[in-house]
Formats: sequence, structure tokens, C-alpha cells
Amino acid sequence: MIVQVRWGILGTANIARASFLPGVRAAGGRTVAVAGRDAERTRVYAQQHGIERVHTGYEALLDDPLVDAVYVPLPNALHLPWVLRALEAGKPVLCEKPLGLTAAEVDTMIDASRKTGVPLWEAFVFMFRPHFAQIQAWIAEGAIGTLQEVDSRFRFALRSRDNIRFRPELGGGALYDVGCYPVHLATQLFGGPGLQTAVLADWDATGVDATTAGVVAFKTGHLLFGASLASGRDTFTRLVGSTGAITASNPFHPIDRDTLTLYQGGRVTTVPAGDGTPSFTAQIAHIQRAIRGEEAARGTAATTSRATAATLDLIRKTAARES
Repeated sequence: MIVQVRWGILGTANIARASFLPGVRAAGGRTVAVAGRDAERTRVYAQQHGIERVHTGYEALLDDPLVDAVYVPLPNALHLPWVLRALEAGKPVLCEKPLGLTAAEVDTMIDASRKTGVPLWEAFVFMFRPHFAQIQAWIAEGAIGTLQEVDSRFRFALRSRDNIRFRPELGGGALYDVGCYPVHLATQLFGGPGLQTAVLADWDATGVDATTAGVVAFKTGHLLFGASLASGRDTFTRLVGSTGAITASNPFHPIDRDTLTLYQGGRVTTVPAGDGTPSFTAQIAHIQRAIRGEEAARGTAATTSRATAATLDLIRKTAARES
């Protein structure tokens, strides 16, 4: 029986250093291995972060019997082959968002997860945090009436064009990197994929979208979204209902200063959004309990990722057509 889940990381991405590793520690897990294509860089990364096992090449880590679960923070274009290989190796997977570059890729990964019986999660970590449960509870109890509109953005500025987010062959661009967050939020709250969209995109000289914004119609409401790699940082979100509204200063990775505010007629209720733990903690803790058989797996790619992938397809195709 697994007592402490042992994690392996494919690649030496900054997101693993900044968010995944602190989340594993806070959730009571242990990161025991890292794999990279550059042996020296991987060795240094492991030494800096107290990771004991170093593999040159991703395949070696997936074959490591001392690794129970795998985190995949590779460039977006590499998610499909390495998620499939990890599932075939029997390793539960937490993969960075977006899970795939197309809905077809996501379907292939979900099918592989079902066939192997190995669970797969997409790293939209906000879905597992208490503030999102509070948002869902307010909506479910009718605190804002019927949800009609999600107005959400995720914008920040990247200074260097050497960043992989500016490489189209690796699946870069604002929509894939941060636009997927408002889209995923909307698909979860509206309960399905977008049906129609109008999009404006600002294309960088590198060939990726530096900024994408638009509106997406769902069966029961609509999403107004903005995503950018070339703007001041902004993650504000407003959920508008028939009788009230909810605002979130940062619904995706809230910290202690972030808040949720409920507007009901003349009443205003504000509560903290951050819970004092690293952003990845709650999702990793759930995955570890599921691996140990302590609770049923929930929020897996099979149940949450398809609608988002289909909506991203719709936005991407519309943006390309209108450019």
C-alpha cells in the first residue's frame, strides 16, 4: 500500500519549481525524481530542489518503479505523446493546462486513461480550492439567481521573446497559456462547451497570439474573456446572475489578499479567497488520496477537460479565420 505518494517530474519547467514542488510538500507527498534532456541542467535542477533521482530522457523516469505519479509541465505540443506514454506505464498523471492543443488530442488522452484505468488530471488547480467551492455554493443556492454572464480575463506581460510561449511550434500564445483559464471557468459553471464565438486576436511577429479577446455563447449564458502575454497583470472576474453578482480578484491562483464578493440587492458580502496554502496543494492532496484509494477520483480530465478543449478549438479557429 502506498503511504506517501512519490512524484516524478518530466522536464525542468519553472512552473514545477514555483508551484508544483511547494504544493507536493504542503500536501504531504514527495518528489523523488526529475527527467530532462540535458543531463547537467537536470542534475543542477534536482540538486537545487532536493530531488534525489535524476533521469536523462523522459522514458527513463516513466520506467522508474520508485515513481508512483507523474507531473507533466512540458511545452503544450509535447503533452499528448508523454501523457500517453505515462498512462501506458501505469502512472497517474497531472498534466499542465491546456491538456491538448485540440479537442481530438484531448479525446485521445481521455480514451487512453479509460482504457488503461489510470487516472488523468489537468492542472486547473482552482477547481479543488475552497474559494471555488464557495462560488459554486453561492450559485447553487440561488444567491445570484440564474448565472447569465462570466466576464473573466487573465493577462500579464512577458518581456522576452525567447520564452517558449512565443513559439508556435510548441503550442505557444495567449489563448493556450492563459485564455484557457476563463474558458475552463465558464465551461465548468455553464456545464458544457461554447456554441458560438466572436474573437479579436493580436498576432505577434513570432506567429502566436500575443492577445486574444472575445465573447463565447453557451447554452445558458455567455463568456466575455481576455487573454494576453503583453498587458499589465489582470485576473479580475465577475459572474453576473439574474438577481446578483459575484466578483473575484483572482479566481485562478488566489493568495491571501484576494477576495470573493457577493452582491445581492443592497447586501454585499466579502470573504477571503486565499487559504494560506500553495496553489497546487488541494488538487495534489486529492490526487494522492485517490491514488491511495482513500476517495474516488474526481475532477479528472474525463469529466472536465472535453468541453474546454472544444471551446478552445472554436475560439482558435475563429481567430485564425478572422485574422
